[in-house]
Amino acid sequence: MKKFLVFFYIITVSFSFAQINSVEENFTKKEVYIPMRDGTKLFTIIYTPKDISKSKKYPVIMNRTCYSVAPYGETNFRKKLSPNPFIEKEKYIFVFQDVRGRYMSEGTFTNMTPQVDSKTKKGVDESIDTYDTVDWLVKNVQYNNGKVGQYGTSYPGFYTAVGALANHPALVASSPQAPISDFWFDDFHHNGAFLMSYFKTFPVFGVQKTKAEDKSWFADKMIKPTSDDGYLFYKDMGTLKDGVDKYYKDNFFMQEVVEHPNYDEFWQKRDLLPHLKNIDHAVMTVGGWFDAEDLRGPLEIYKTIEKTSPKAKNTIVMGPFSHGGWNREDGKHFHNDIYFGDSITTFYQKNIEQPFFHHYLKEDSKTAAKLPEAYMFDTGKKQWEQFENWPPKQTQKVSFYLDNSGALAKNILNQVAFSEYTSDPNKPVLSSENYKDMNAFTPRNYMSEDQRFASYRPDVLTFTTEVLENDLTLAGEILAKLKIASTSTDADFVVKLIDVYPSDEKANPDKPNVIYGNYHQMVRSEIMPARFRNSFEKPEALVPDQETNVNVKLQDVLHTFKKGHKIQVQVQSTWFPLMAINPQKFLENPYKATKEDYTKANIKVFNSSSIEVEVLK
Repeated sequence: MKKFLVFFYIITVSFSFAQINSVEENFTKKEVYIPMRDGTKLFTIIYTPKDISKSKKYPVIMNRTCYSVAPYGETNFRKKLSPNPFIEKEKYIFVFQDVRGRYMSEGTFTNMTPQVDSKTKKGVDESIDTYDTVDWLVKNVQYNNGKVGQYGTSYPGFYTAVGALANHPALVASSPQAPISDFWFDDFHHNGAFLMSYFKTFPVFGVQKTKAEDKSWFADKMIKPTSDDGYLFYKDMGTLKDGVDKYYKDNFFMQEVVEHPNYDEFWQKRDLLPHLKNIDHAVMTVGGWFDAEDLRGPLEIYKTIEKTSPKAKNTIVMGPFSHGGWNREDGKHFHNDIYFGDSITTFYQKNIEQPFFHHYLKEDSKTAAKLPEAYMFDTGKKQWEQFENWPPKQTQKVSFYLDNSGALAKNILNQVAFSEYTSDPNKPVLSSENYKDMNAFTPRNYMSEDQRFASYRPDVLTFTTEVLENDLTLAGEILAKLKIASTSTDADFVVKLIDVYPSDEKANPDKPNVIYGNYHQMVRSEIMPARFRNSFEKPEALVPDQETNVNVKLQDVLHTFKKGHKIQVQVQSTWFPLMAINPQKFLENPYKATKEDYTKANIKVFNSSSIEVEVLK
């Protein structure tokens, strides 16, 4: 009954906000072109509270995006000005801007615009465009209070993170949310392995417009599903090369990807992390533990600012969300089959995000807000936790070894023994059993999906602990240290960390068709191409049958494996159609592999292989 009342209250409050805060009734809308220092003009929409005055000034809260600031036209109003009703209720000057080269803005679009030299400042980049925009706003929007905040989710999260480098004195609060930090590790690649599941997104990022556009000029290039079974598209497409030749010969971004298979200068200069220095204002980075698109970005951006910018009021929030899930309230919060509690988004919006912007924009930007350094959700206990540091200092490193008996053991039981499997690129391991999700813009549900379907395959190695006698909380970084040997000259290695539920786990009435007894919930997973084991810049072939070290860095977790559960690790070499198939034959450019290059391989994983975790004391 209590949960029902909470949910009813949220719906009622949201409805009240919609009624009270009618955008057209309470705001004026103005469309302007803001000139950048190189003469390019960026299309910007400004919503100003109607009660603004000399005695009632408001701060600016800004969102810069490549995804359109529609609706266009000064008589066409947004239905809401913020995904957070608590922020919208208390009113700000809301600013939305099409970034350079997108929709109504002038200029040429560049994916992950490289930063210009910080000393010469010749040319333009997104931090410079942010500075020029902020400067224009505080000088030209009447009755602003001289403070500007910015936020954005996904690609706009990148624009927020890089915008933090503007160092304009009026910019006092930045919240990069699900931000991209580097396309080599986020979104389009994971450790240089290409995400085949992103194949259908390329029209959005690889078609230049030729004039001002208030609609999606790339729409006719989008690939339409032909079946509810999304796997069929990737199965029938053939190799990545076949797909590129058929769909994307004129797509500039896909061609850039194909021509740069290694972490060369093209990708390195698009890496944001080396530039995140000397930030001196408040930054709250937000992410989701089940974000299939941008999990690495939030963690690495927070950690980098923590190391390089001692003057920044730097905080991080990680919830049980998929990509951008904190921007919508679902009432009962699930990720795929897993229930995490009621009103998780409302808690975040009311108790974390709204206080952050309110404090820095409407109260005192010089002092730190009363928020913890790290507000992190334990996805096993299913509750919020607060930490003074992230990763927390009160942990100890523990290693579990991959024993050929199938045990995930605390000691190496037989130094010379190994597990073995045959990996065939023509018969890949599926990344999911959710075939409909494969039709999505990008898949999301696999991040916590039941992995029983994979554990039954002979080309997936499975290692499992005994039933836990006590709760065990992992908090921080994870590193799989594989010692392998392969008959082939290349291979990918996928490592999955899994929470195995008790066989008598109770059913959830909201998911009547899900068997939770013995559920194998994915907690974290990652892929590592062996070709990049020593360097992302200079790939190296495997020497057949030679023992070789391949380290796989999985992203951080905060997860309690409860008493009565088991910890499991799975290892495999194909993960399709999430990831492009590695031909398992070393090629200078694996993106140009043909079916003739596909090579079956026998792969050994030695007992000295381990997964190193941080256990909370």
